[in-house]
Amino acid sequence: MRATTMRKTALCIAMGLCFGSMSMSALAANNDGSLAGRTTPGAEVTIRSPDTGFTRTVKADEQGNYRFPFLPVGQYTLQTSVGGAASEPTPVTVSLGTTTNVNVGSQAATDLAAVQVVGTRGISPVDVSSTEIATNITREQIDVLPVQRDVVSVALLAPGVVKGKGSLGGQGLSFGGSSVAENTVYINGLNVTDFYNRVGFSSVPFNFYREFQVKTGGYSVEFGRSTGGVINAVTRSGSNEFHAGAELNFEPRAWQSAAKDRIARDGERYLTASQDDYARTTLNAFASGALIKDRLFFFGMYEAREYTPRNTNDAGSVYNMGKASDPFWGGKLDWQISDNHLLSLFGFSDKNRTTTDVFGYDFDTKTREQRTNQIYNDTGGTNWALSYSGYLSDSFSMKLLYGENERERAQSSLNDIACNRVFENRTLSQGVPVNLQGDRGCTSSSLIENAIDNRKAMRADFEWQLGDHLLRFGLDHEENTSDYQRYYPGPGGYRYDVYRRTAGAPLNGGAVPASGLVVRARRLEVDGSFETINSAYYLEDNWSATPNLLLNLGVRLEAFDNKGGDGKSYIKIDDMLAPRFGFSWDMKGDGTTKLFGNIGRYFLPVANVINIKQAGGFLDERTWYEFLGYGAGPQNTPILGGQIGPVDNSQGDGTVPDLRAEVNRDMEPVYQDEAILGFQQMFGDHWSWGITGTYRKLHDAIDDMNITATGRCGEIDGVWIMGNPGRVNTVWGDTDCDGSNDGWIDIDTSREGWALYDDAGNYVGQTGWVKPRRTYKAIELQLDRAWDGKWAFNASYTYSKNEGNAEGPVNSDTDFADSGRTENFDNPWVNYNGYGYLANDRRHQLKLRGAYAVGDHWLFGATLDVKSGSPITGFGAGNPFDATDFHSYYICVQNCTSSVPSQRVYVLSPRGGYGRTDWTYDFGASVTYQAKLGRADLKVKFAVYNLFNQQRELAVDQDLEPQDSIGTLNERFGLGSSFQEPRHAQLTVSVNF
Repeated sequence: MRATTMRKTALCIAMGLCFGSMSMSALAANNDGSLAGRTTPGAEVTIRSPDTGFTRTVKADEQGNYRFPFLPVGQYTLQTSVGGAASEPTPVTVSLGTTTNVNVGSQAATDLAAVQVVGTRGISPVDVSSTEIATNITREQIDVLPVQRDVVSVALLAPGVVKGKGSLGGQGLSFGGSSVAENTVYINGLNVTDFYNRVGFSSVPFNFYREFQVKTGGYSVEFGRSTGGVINAVTRSGSNEFHAGAELNFEPRAWQSAAKDRIARDGERYLTASQDDYARTTLNAFASGALIKDRLFFFGMYEAREYTPRNTNDAGSVYNMGKASDPFWGGKLDWQISDNHLLSLFGFSDKNRTTTDVFGYDFDTKTREQRTNQIYNDTGGTNWALSYSGYLSDSFSMKLLYGENERERAQSSLNDIACNRVFENRTLSQGVPVNLQGDRGCTSSSLIENAIDNRKAMRADFEWQLGDHLLRFGLDHEENTSDYQRYYPGPGGYRYDVYRRTAGAPLNGGAVPASGLVVRARRLEVDGSFETINSAYYLEDNWSATPNLLLNLGVRLEAFDNKGGDGKSYIKIDDMLAPRFGFSWDMKGDGTTKLFGNIGRYFLPVANVINIKQAGGFLDERTWYEFLGYGAGPQNTPILGGQIGPVDNSQGDGTVPDLRAEVNRDMEPVYQDEAILGFQQMFGDHWSWGITGTYRKLHDAIDDMNITATGRCGEIDGVWIMGNPGRVNTVWGDTDCDGSNDGWIDIDTSREGWALYDDAGNYVGQTGWVKPRRTYKAIELQLDRAWDGKWAFNASYTYSKNEGNAEGPVNSDTDFADSGRTENFDNPWVNYNGYGYLANDRRHQLKLRGAYAVGDHWLFGATLDVKSGSPITGFGAGNPFDATDFHSYYICVQNCTSSVPSQRVYVLSPRGGYGRTDWTYDFGASVTYQAKLGRADLKVKFAVYNLFNQQRELAVDQDLEPQDSIGTLNERFGLGSSFQEPRHAQLTVSVNF
């Protein structure tokens, strides 16, 4: 490339004039950025923010290196001075979580030959100071693209990121083959990730954000508690100039295409969706400016919101009309105490109540009947953080943060006292019309829940420049407390589910009656306060081994302490050492071509749901009866016949037992090893390309197992433990086989722990569990064309394989969303012969986005997201090894009702054995008009999502034999259960002064 061309591009980057795209970033904290480079040894280097007047000067060392850490994100000018002669100020951009590298010669910075900029986030073609993979994008860049105005949609722009199954949580994302429960989200350095289940996070209006960074691999040791990805965001701040504005977002029902009703093979409508829609309107107003010029700044926003969803249940017999209208407020104060000391306080409230009126509904006549109930759902909370940045010398800086994150979850209804949840699971072919399926009682409320999660987060980060070594070290500490209460509505706290099963088939230790009609009565209760403490220390050396080779060597020491309802440690794991090593080689020495790599280890904490349901007074009681019909009155309480089998409270009997007997004393943590190798190169003025290979391997699982035998004593009364499947687990147990627990025993669950019996019920030995496995292998290609005032383009293609027998802490296959209680290891047969392609395996992903300007006023944007389908498995209910009736990879094909287990004939139904779901294509388009109206800037954007109204299947019913129904084939197997969202449009109008 010609030198003059490169220098022009470099200055463009320095001025921050280019369209943001993919980046490889490093060496900055999680809510700010850094500026570094080389100049004349001994020169004084000064930066100044034109927005806030913030000014700082450092002296270049004997090699000419200088560095400004912990800088607030924004625009700056850089100036050097040697012997009293100063250069002209050069504009530079500091972006989130990145280091902007500016090498300045002795000439004035306006001379293009004197400026070399490497690795800023304006164009991010090649950053030779980086060993990690991330995507940086600003709010302004999203404003010209058809991208939904939320953090999830921004993260989905990054290669290798796919949306998780909706039944596991609407905010769920899979990064690099991970489950949706393995990610971490930060706002202004505050961890706002849901720690109850690790699916979801606190959020703010899109217009409140300033910039986003999506880390998909190789992130530095200051980040932890994630084996998926990291979403890092900062919010807007005030400046010396007063600004104000308003933004209206409008999504009416009339701009939505109708969803399709789904029809089963027998012509029955099994999923009613055509009456589902919503209207959403938000209006926010903000103001920002200086309370004291060059010292104290504010930013504040208030948003009025109204969201009114409407939907039917699957059967089309219930109609729900919801309304949520609680406002959002948020703000930020920045105090520049001096040029060496900064203080920042931000806070927001995302509290929200949704009130849903429930009506009877006649689908055939589209008639809404009388109201039957009103349901209340409360979410969100108040969040805040205070941070301090101190520049204690030219080479030593520090940052401190304390903050609190609050998330409420509450659900109740008017009918909670009088009405049990009654659910009809029989289908049309089983004698139940569509309009009588689903909810049959006088409530559709699934539970009564009152929960508040509160995180207290503290961290300290330090930087110390020692010649060619940049040392970064720090600590972070979180106290996560869940106050939790949950139970089913109605008399006795029971939920009733009615089924038809094959007469004579085994069920819960008994047999299905001759009528084939059964009902399960279930009680589910938990109450208490539960705390988890997560802490970590980290140390990192970024060593410039040569002018063109950077070595990154780091280590993170983690500890997790999950406590029970009594305040005592339940699962405590410490001394988790996570080494990470990376390199970046500037192959030509001019910042245009880079080879980089990274290897590292990442640990995943235990979610609080485990404390609550395993270390509290958890009751999960299930009893089967013959179903004799429905009782009189609106309650429709099932009439119970004879009990089938015993009461099953093996999952929890409501008491807090001796937890030593129910948790592995020497628990091994869940961790992932990762290796990355990549290449990047610039070509032409605006183009760059890159290729990256990624390998991830997940080690171990922490999950519940039903132990029915020990190597010391043989068969025992079953006990559920939280442990490491396929490893030696040490619990308090029976050492002398007298029936009482009196000491520590080792259970090697790779070969023992599950009792085996012959057809006569005689104990004949035991077996163990397979070890959990998950790998992810990917090749990623990227092509980027930076914004030049006319157009920009970005494309990525990912080819990947996500294989194993365990998805992670949650389970998309069975819709089990309790993190760490996936059912995958309840008994050895659930996962036996279950290795294959996992639920988040998308072999091919293609993502395109671009923007094009027509004149000064019009901008056109487009996005395309293409993905191959996910594997389809036909899950069974029994196995050829014993009488267990639960999830498995085996289907009974002969003698399935036999009471003699060995006479039943099974065939293997391998993972992914029924092909894949269809490819999906999602195309979005937008047009933006912008104009200057006096002192005001007007912007009007109209965006259409899923323009071609693709409504393809995203997931299907995979229960070939439903649980508890050996030999009964599910007539809805393979039918779609979730689909692409129908076409819809959004209008955004903003006025800024």
